[in-house]
Amino acid sequence: MKYCQYCANRLTFRIPDGDNRERYCCSSCGAIAYENPKNVVGTLPAYEDKLLLCKRAIEPRRGKWTLPAGFMENGESSLEGALRETKEEAGAKVIIKPNSLYTLFNLPSINQVYIFFRAELADLNFAPGVESEEVDLFSEEDIPWGEIAFPVVKTTITNYFEDRRSGHFPVRMFDVHHHAGRRVTTEIISDSSSQSIDRN
Repeated sequence: MKYCQYCANRLTFRIPDGDNRERYCCSSCGAIAYENPKNVVGTLPAYEDKLLLCKRAIEPRRGKWTLPAGFMENGESSLEGALRETKEEAGAKVIIKPNSLYTLFNLPSINQVYIFFRAELADLNFAPGVESEEVDLFSEEDIPWGEIAFPVVKTTITNYFEDRRSGHFPVRMFDVHHHAGRRVTTEIISDSSSQSIDRN
């Protein structure tokens, strides 16, 4: 970021008055260009004992399998964004229930937050969108585990099949850390099932 979006003068990277971190600041008009984490939202579309996955047609991780998800747009809620992305990437219409929130991942090292909602396919009319090479239903034993695009997707799918066996789908939040050598670790920091246990 080099120029102010309001007056087109050059920005400087400094700590503004009353703040505690460096920002892009315009010394001409006083504007501050805040950069905040981006939200990625998606669904976990299920049909009977299977999940709908998309093979990515774009980078990053082109050719790998993922859940339908993408960046939220201005003016939409996280759930609205997840439904839009599901339609755009998988051509799928889904049914959402009141307890649909499922997993949330904080990725501070890349300034992103991922949110996934459980969903049920309304029908079997699905087809790949422009960002997907293929779209298909997979049972647990057929999931291409070695070809899953992102750790957050693999964690969400793994938890889903484990929860499906118990019939209980707690909401979980994770911190995802990126390390040297492209190593990624995922740490659970909140689990609504433990809250349920505390109440009983």
